[in-house]
Amino acid sequence: MQELLHVDLADVGPASTETDVIVVGFGAAGTCAAHAAREAGAEVLALERSAGAGGAAALAEGIIYLGGGTPVQRACGFEDSVENMAAYLMAACGPEPDEAKVVAYAEGSLEHFDWLVARGVEFDARLDVETQMAPRDTHGLVWSGGENAWPFSEIATPAPRGHLAKTKNSTGWLLMKTLAEACVAAGVDVSYDTRVTSLVVDEGRVVGVVAQSYGTESVYLARRGVVLTAGGFIWNDEMLRRHAPTLLRGTWKVGTEADDGRAIEMAQSVGAQVKNMHVGEVSLPIIPPRDLIQGIIVNGHGQRFINEDTYMGRVGQAALYEQDATCFLVVDEAAYQPNWMGLSATWVCETAAELEAEMGLPAGSLEATVDLYNRHAAHGEDPMFHKAAEWVRPLVPPLGAFDLRPGVAPYAPFTLGGLETLVSGEVVSLEGGVVEGLFAAGRTTSGICSFGYASGLSIGDSTLFGRFAGRRAAQG
Repeated sequence: MQELLHVDLADVGPASTETDVIVVGFGAAGTCAAHAAREAGAEVLALERSAGAGGAAALAEGIIYLGGGTPVQRACGFEDSVENMAAYLMAACGPEPDEAKVVAYAEGSLEHFDWLVARGVEFDARLDVETQMAPRDTHGLVWSGGENAWPFSEIATPAPRGHLAKTKNSTGWLLMKTLAEACVAAGVDVSYDTRVTSLVVDEGRVVGVVAQSYGTESVYLARRGVVLTAGGFIWNDEMLRRHAPTLLRGTWKVGTEADDGRAIEMAQSVGAQVKNMHVGEVSLPIIPPRDLIQGIIVNGHGQRFINEDTYMGRVGQAALYEQDATCFLVVDEAAYQPNWMGLSATWVCETAAELEAEMGLPAGSLEATVDLYNRHAAHGEDPMFHKAAEWVRPLVPPLGAFDLRPGVAPYAPFTLGGLETLVSGEVVSLEGGVVEGLFAAGRTTSGICSFGYASGLSIGDSTLFGRFAGRRAAQG
């Protein structure tokens, strides 16, 4: 029997629990929403379907996108400002990002950094220049969005903004452990192994939820509001086919099985508006090592389509959405190394002509691309795609090529679309108003990214706007 997405209050039995604010999900957005609602004086209950806190963020590298001149940025010798950060985000998160959210995010970044530190999150004020991901050591800052690469380097003064909690390798688990413990210490009640199945409505207002735990169904009522922070829909193939079929070609879904879109569909059933449902981020983790970007990335026609020194998420998006998920990294012997995941050259040949034949590219295509690239590279220039001069030099045969097609290389997608919300966290209705009693944050919503992305924006968006949604829900 199919579970109802919403039920009327008059049709449910007596509530097992009544509280001020109910938060659905206890990951990055949920912990911060619950904490903020509790700080605002509300009684708060968080319902989490898994056996522990953290959600997808606990499995992630844990980068938090923060800027405007954080103590970590300043200690590493970088100047930044709210205006500079907003200028970058408006360019990198487009086309047509949510400007109100971008401005609020940039303006709130410094205070949010302090808020995280006050709740126990520590940062090692050192920059790692080798990676766009979590460093192998405890470095607390990385270039996570191509800020120092074209075109962004011409739009805003480059500054790294990828902050990481102080631990080696991926830091998501530590970040979420810290935030969850702070949340509980603040007085938030948490019920684990509790899967929310339906919203409860009363005369058009969301007043609670129905949830299941170990086969028992219970009704939970909220006097002030319900906050949905239950992730995206990357693990729901039916929703992907409907809204974002391109992402079905991804080979390594980023998220957990809880990212099934249920919260989005529940909200839609009570009149919520959705936004950017077709959009996803697609990581294609080619580097480190950074030396590989001395090579060129070409498509199935043997032609370049992007500057190789940019953020690898831009490469993944461009490859999947625009190049039929067909691309290759061509390098020479001086730049060649297996990448951090152990990917190595699939083909090695003495000339570009021999290499293109081995790869099955059109005759003369790669040879012409390498010749054109080398002609300009001899002068340290890349007029076609503006790769930074420090990475530009002629490619000297023999040449090798990495196969970066799905099945060989990991295309790692997650959804960016979801419920349309105001900056304050209220869920927008189909009529342009708000759904009374309903709030949302995190990947359940369409955040500051309308298509473009930088690593750390999911956790940054989730934690900051989670706080906003929790605070607003506490007001009733």
